[in-house]
Amino acid sequence: MIDFAFLTDTFLKLSAALPVTLGLFISAFLCGGVLAVGILALRMSRWRLLSAFARGYILVFRGSPLMIQLFLIYYGLGQFGVIRHSVFWPFLREPFTCAVLALSLCTAAYTAEILRGALLAVPPGQVEAGMACGMSRGLLLRRIIAPVMLRYALPAYSTEAILLVKSTALASLVTVWDVTGVAQQIIQRTYRTMEVFLCAAAIYLILNFIIVQLYALLERRLTPVHKPEKKPLPAAKPIPGGEKNV
Repeated sequence: MIDFAFLTDTFLKLSAALPVTLGLFISAFLCGGVLAVGILALRMSRWRLLSAFARGYILVFRGSPLMIQLFLIYYGLGQFGVIRHSVFWPFLREPFTCAVLALSLCTAAYTAEILRGALLAVPPGQVEAGMACGMSRGLLLRRIIAPVMLRYALPAYSTEAILLVKSTALASLVTVWDVTGVAQQIIQRTYRTMEVFLCAAAIYLILNFIIVQLYALLERRLTPVHKPEKKPLPAAKPIPGGEKNV
């Protein structure tokens, strides 16, 4: 028998932790996006040292598991006296801040590569046409490069956003009571693993569905719609022999 009362109560309890999950996602999404732009600028720089630093950053954070990165930030930074006695320690000792930092650093590496691929996909002819029209670099970036790059990056960036939502579940490992953390607490009290995780999965599924729909709406807004031109109807030709002499 399915215990609908337990499922409803569990779903409501997990939904109460949804603001924490959304806070992790939105904070990491914004911080990671800003950091990714900086990493992209270093990656595309003509200075080999800056480009090498960006490549190393991307290699490290894309090549190592996010869980290990989270543990190194949460448990490792406190071992350095310089950090413990700095002004950043009141923030870095908080599990939520460490989780946001780990998620931001990781998603920035992936986002920087997505943006780099989109930047390289911008047709050179459009850039040359803008330069021929006398556009400045700032105007060229704002009117041509950025819109085209954003349109090319959106499909892959939506996938990265979904992966970021699912990665927030790792924050429960450092005692951040998000949806997954509260689910583990309920399982410890009730020993009903299947029902609790089904409710948690439903919440993540709904959240990801909303994100997919928002990205799809944004893609439709950025995609130009070419309406077919209405061709005029051909004029009616007179029928030969249609007029008869009376």
